[in-house]
Amino acid sequence: MKNILVCGAGGFIGGHLVKRLKNEGFWVRGVDLKFPEYDETVADDFMIGDLRDQGFCRAAFDTRFDEVYQLAADMGGAGFIFTGENDADIMHNSATINLNVLDACHKRNIRRVFYSSSACAYPAYNQQDPANPKCSEGSAYPAAPDSEYGWEKLFSERLYLAYRRNHGLKTHVARYHNIFGPHGAWTGGREKAPAAICRKVALARSGDTIDIWGDGQQTRSFLYVDECLEGTIRLLRSDFTGPVNIGSEEMVTINQLVDMIAEIAGKQIEKQHIDGPQGVRGRNSDNRLIREKLDWAPSSRLREGLEVTYAWIEREARRNAR
Repeated sequence: MKNILVCGAGGFIGGHLVKRLKNEGFWVRGVDLKFPEYDETVADDFMIGDLRDQGFCRAAFDTRFDEVYQLAADMGGAGFIFTGENDADIMHNSATINLNVLDACHKRNIRRVFYSSSACAYPAYNQQDPANPKCSEGSAYPAAPDSEYGWEKLFSERLYLAYRRNHGLKTHVARYHNIFGPHGAWTGGREKAPAAICRKVALARSGDTIDIWGDGQQTRSFLYVDECLEGTIRLLRSDFTGPVNIGSEEMVTINQLVDMIAEIAGKQIEKQHIDGPQGVRGRNSDNRLIREKLDWAPSSRLREGLEVTYAWIEREARRNAR
């Protein structure tokens, strides 16, 4: 039986990943600052601690794991990343975690390591046209991300690739594009657009107006968490290093996203466009490389994942309103 370590197992994607790996029959240790907030962990062992602490990080790597998935990071949605108020923490915390994790992997001779980077690594100058963003993997340079979060992701990508070249680790890097689903942050400021809009619609009555940051014409693609896990595991167990996009090519405007969620809810929702952090004008996954290297790409429709996610957030919102 393989032993697997998931760093960031208390987070949204990490919690889902632990479940997926347990369903495959592996022994799984989860590590995070906290247990999953909205679900019980199914990890065989769960260590609460801070991966920024080198001593704790070494203790978490107390054996030679067959696979390590490094998802731990200081992150959130646009309201957290793009205000500028959290830049120092985002860069310091995430970079320190990655430095410690790679050092521990190297000293334990752990070979297979996955790192979750982000589409935020792509240059802002290629994402100004909401109808035609350029997010092919090779377009990341010359670098000009629109946030310090993106700059840290680029640094850490290079760190993982350097450990592969210099120390023989089989590191694999993916750039995630807006992963969503149930059991993730949906309130509090760190939630991303699908969860935030699901919450607003769930708490509204038909005919109500909800606030939308910007003009709503900015475009994005959103990937359901199950497809993210499939791509992640396929990448780690392949011979391809990356970086590679793991995202959907079904691009929508934020206004279209609101309309889709309102239709799922069976409500008539009006939009009030207000000032707020928005990020780039357009972003969409380019899946040519993942099809070529893994003979696979995400295929589920956005609405399918939104139906599941909205139903969960609606239940959570009702529970919290009592």
